Amino acid sequence: MKFIKENGLGFLVCLIIAVPCWLLGQKFTIIGGPVFAIIAGMIITLFLKDKSKLQKGITFTSKKILQYAVILLGFGMNLSVVLETGAQSLPIICATITTSLVIAFVLHKVLHIPGKISTLVGVGSSICGGSAIAATAPVIDADDEEVAQAISVIFFFNVLAALIFPTLGGILGFATTSGEAFGIFAGTAVNDTSSVTAAASTWDAMYHLGSQTLDKAVTVKLTRTLAIIPITLVLAFVQTKKAKNEGKSISLKKIFPFFILYFVLACVITTVALHFGVPGSVFTPIKTLSKFFIVLAMSAIGLNTNIVKLVKSGGKPIVMGFCCWLGIAGVSLLLQYMLGIW
Repeated sequence: MKFIKENGLGFLVCLIIAVPCWLLGQKFTIIGGPVFAIIAGMIITLFLKDKSKLQKGITFTSKKILQYAVILLGFGMNLSVVLETGAQSLPIICATITTSLVIAFVLHKVLHIPGKISTLVGVGSSICGGSAIAATAPVIDADDEEVAQAISVIFFFNVLAALIFPTLGGILGFATTSGEAFGIFAGTAVNDTSSVTAAASTWDAMYHLGSQTLDKAVTVKLTRTLAIIPITLVLAFVQTKKAKNEGKSISLKKIFPFFILYFVLACVITTVALHFGVPGSVFTPIKTLSKFFIVLAMSAIGLNTNIVKLVKSGGKPIVMGFCCWLGIAGVSLLLQYMLGIW
């Protein structure tokens, strides 16, 4: 009862924002519900004079609900299928992730971009956009404004990729009788699932391939998503070591991303259940709930974000996002060419 009293009102406000944003995201998939939710939250918070009664509920939603979303994401992962069909794209995935993280680190040093923003943009660009940012933020103790800024940067280049890449694929001469080459490109070079789906579906529609490209792109994308696990674990150890070097007392247990272990458990449960004949449709409502939880959390993050400050400080992270985006696309194309896929 105390929990509801402290968090209920703030959670309810986030929910009221999230529902229409979720519906808008279903209508305009190229943008997606999370982006609508962040923007709506940032606008609405300008008109809220006193958020003291809402703050605990908003904070709960932006932190805990975000972690629950990542856990539920695991129920969309059939590890046997991912490992079997994603193996071909594994070298490309590893190379693109490494490229993005190296670029983010270099620009962090050269342009003096804050470390947490750099980490979120690098991880979000290289792995799976909003989901990767959601998993990483609690580990590095990023605040809501940093999360909002990273999501905004990732979203901008997601939309560009979804609009540009199908045309670019045609210019570059990707095979139009099969969806394999463009599917791998979309799955490795576009970071958010909604934009991967948009780009791959466009290619299927352009060349009448049914769902060949979409199936390949989504499988590659799911394989990339698994990189959340090692990345968050490494970051937890880095945070602990950094604190120790600075003379601070910090427990690895305190910052260890236990929700990632639940994510792995969800993946294993799904894989075992499907192996023993449980229909995939059983997990569809859980996957949908995961996506809605991300929208819900983003509405809270928007409410905690100063849009004026975000715009003023957004230049350098956008440069970083652009460089990561170009680097990932370039390495994906290069390796596909070297491996004879394209």
